[in-house]
Amino acid sequence: MTNYLIDIGANLAHNSFDDDRNEVLQRAAKAGVSRMIVTGSSDQSNRDAAGLAEANPGVLYATAGVHPHHASDYGEDSAALIRELAQDGRIVAVGECGLDYFRNFSPRDAQLAAFQSQLEIAADTDMPVFLHQRDAHDDFVDVLEPMLSNLSRAVAHCFTGEHESLREYLAMGLYVGVTGWICDERRGIHLQEIVSAVPDDRIMIETDAPYLLPRTIRPKPKKRRNEPMHLVEVLRVVAEARGQSEAHVAKITTDNAERFFGLS
Repeated sequence: MTNYLIDIGANLAHNSFDDDRNEVLQRAAKAGVSRMIVTGSSDQSNRDAAGLAEANPGVLYATAGVHPHHASDYGEDSAALIRELAQDGRIVAVGECGLDYFRNFSPRDAQLAAFQSQLEIAADTDMPVFLHQRDAHDDFVDVLEPMLSNLSRAVAHCFTGEHESLREYLAMGLYVGVTGWICDERRGIHLQEIVSAVPDDRIMIETDAPYLLPRTIRPKPKKRRNEPMHLVEVLRVVAEARGQSEAHVAKITTDNAERFFGLS
């Protein structure tokens, strides 16, 4: 097994990790997951994620953004914080940002405004963008597409869509992040059928921990909390679905993550 996998999306600032965060990192390293991008999704988690990256140099990196669920809370202070973290070098991408019409925890106009603002910050700071989209494809493309020429790089984090949206994202130049959703026999089988359409130089893997525990893990874990060590199961299923070796998928996803996030 490789020892250099990169989990491009782990919510390690989540309070479910408060009691054993160091042990989680140790288990990840033992499993071969040597680096993780800690997702920022609100003002507080952006500060926490940046703090975790600062305390674990070379192992943890962070993003800073406001998830569409929290778009109602997005304002000038949120934008200023993201810019501050981007400029002092503590984050490697802007986001998680985008649109989520599945839950609509924030009104759609607030989501659209927060998304547009964060894309502008990414353009101004020359940072890559970590994107979220659920049940909002058309509006998502309408906001994102005019901004693409100003953005350095963008990844569709936790892609769960169908072949048509995948084809559109690839045509737009997006990278694609694949999570344990692909391991879900109830709702992820279609991903197994289309993941091979993602070019070798555009695919990355992630856990989205503590969410989306891969359902294919055997023996089944006692806890439902996902953590970065389970990235090896996402790797296994992605490699099988693409008809490629695990070593090959490990190498390309790591190379892509290093290039995308500017990791040395």
